[in-house]
Parts: sequence; C-alpha cells; structure tokens
Amino acid sequence: MANNDTFAIIMTGGKQYRVKVGDVIKVEKLNADKTVTFDQVLMIGDKIGTPTIAGATVTGDVLEQTRTDKIIVFKKKRRHNYRRTKGHRQHITVVRITAIK
Repeated sequence: MANNDTFAIIMTGGKQYRVKVGDVIKVEKLNADKTVTFDQVLMIGDKIGTPTIAGATVTGDVLEQTRTDKIIVFKKKRRHNYRRTKGHRQHITVVRITAIK
C-alpha cells in the first residue's frame, strides 16, 4: 500500500485521472453501489506501467450517482431557416479514493 502523498494515474471511461488517497473525483457512470476498484493503473509515484502496472489497484467509495449540469447543443445553418436546440446531461459517479495498492 502506498503512503498518503503518493499519487496514481488511473484510466476509466476513456479518460485519465491523477488521484491521491482522499481525493473526490467525478467519472463517467459506473455500475457500482458501494465500492469500486480501478485496475487500469498507468502510474504510481515514479513507477510507470507499460501500459499498465500489473497487480496494481486503486479502490474508492461511491458517494453518489448523479448527473452533470445541462449543456445546450445548438445547430444552425445560415439563410436556410434551420435551427435545432437540444439539451444534454451526462450521468456521472462521484468517487472518494480510499486506497492505492
């Protein structure tokens, strides 16, 4: 288990996150109720994986399943009387990192 000031870089949902123990991150929706384990660990401290570190995991507690703020998607074509407006709210999972192993 890594000490508190050690960070890890994990990959989930096609994105990479730099995390430490105690950090709260918002990731794309995960199907988890209580805890979640990230096994795609790209880096821990100064140890770099190729592409991932074998056997390394980062665990966290799921705080909530929610949605982000609404964004407005607006399409328009000049001089053709074409206008379309749509809204979108992405589903996210809020996770508190508990351990880096």
